[in-house]
Amino acid sequence: MRKINPRLHVTLIEPNRVFTACPFSNEVIAGLRDIAAQQFTYDKIAADGVSVVAQAAAGVDAQARTVSLADGTSLPYDRLVLAPGIDMRFGVLAGYDEAAAEKMPHAWKAGGQTVLLRRQLEAMEDGGVVALAVPATPYRCPPAPYERASLIAYYLKAKKPRSKILILDAKDIFSQQRLFEKAWKQFYPGMIERIPLSQGGRVVSVEPATNKLVTDFGDHEVQVANVIPPQKAGNIAHIAGAADRTGWCPIDAATFASKLVANIHVIGDAVIGGNAPKSASAAYAEGKACAAVVASLIAGTAPERPTIEGTCYNIAAPGYGFSQSGNYQPRDDMFIELLGSAFTSPANAPDELRRREAEQAKTWFKTITVETFG
Repeated sequence: MRKINPRLHVTLIEPNRVFTACPFSNEVIAGLRDIAAQQFTYDKIAADGVSVVAQAAAGVDAQARTVSLADGTSLPYDRLVLAPGIDMRFGVLAGYDEAAAEKMPHAWKAGGQTVLLRRQLEAMEDGGVVALAVPATPYRCPPAPYERASLIAYYLKAKKPRSKILILDAKDIFSQQRLFEKAWKQFYPGMIERIPLSQGGRVVSVEPATNKLVTDFGDHEVQVANVIPPQKAGNIAHIAGAADRTGWCPIDAATFASKLVANIHVIGDAVIGGNAPKSASAAYAEGKACAAVVASLIAGTAPERPTIEGTCYNIAAPGYGFSQSGNYQPRDDMFIELLGSAFTSPANAPDELRRREAEQAKTWFKTITVETFG
């Protein structure tokens, strides 16, 4: 917004002084990358003229158009953009709460949980079983659990080759399934077992004290349990009244305006986005598009119809990547994929294409982080 109109007064309210990126955090878990490579400060954003307030937003008064902060002060706004991200729905999965997450990490927000899961893998004896409990959609980054399983398998193959991975899945099919299963057969034969929903894969409860996962058809005691619970829009969306009974935020896709609260816009994983995925690339595109919309509305001009580009890169082994992408535009308050824009890496592509896509993923990550954080 500052780049579009330098006269705008823009304030970023963010309680964390360091941003820890989720893309490539699965490589941190697998020991291929250090967590520091995922972390960025807001110094460049402040240098660009944005007022950065390092506090949590504690409340939103939509009538008065103010945001109250944790220290009791408040800030006025003409337009408020929420980027809530996601929160875990603790308590929905029996036995899984915040305390349980310290024993059975979800690692679905990059940071301390990412490092915890990595340390558990390092401490596990060779021959142990690592289980991933995968929820039904919607959740952040649908293919990410399977990328995680792939990269954990890479680590185990090198360091603890007698170990196994068990995927307990609340779905029968998943994004880019053929590509993942082909990679597993090529790189990790016999190491990864996936139990889908129809075969009793849905985890219904957990017992952190014994690292037990209970499914519809049986119990599984494992050495490391990565439990990814059901999710919802981040807490600020609920505080502001922008989330509905589903736990997510309905918006007018043409303007990102909340359908529930006036003068509030919502972007990223928190929105009910139709065909647009809950992915980092889509969220990044939504941020840019929403900035243009809000700048136009403040200037009193009609905003242009946004187009959202979303690409999901997945790394199944170092130097072996594939992707799925599409372009999306508003239709009937949802983002609908534009005809002919969809692309999925071919299942029988040569290794050279897989290598290029792995490099493209790194280039994409570097581009957006340098543009944003310097």
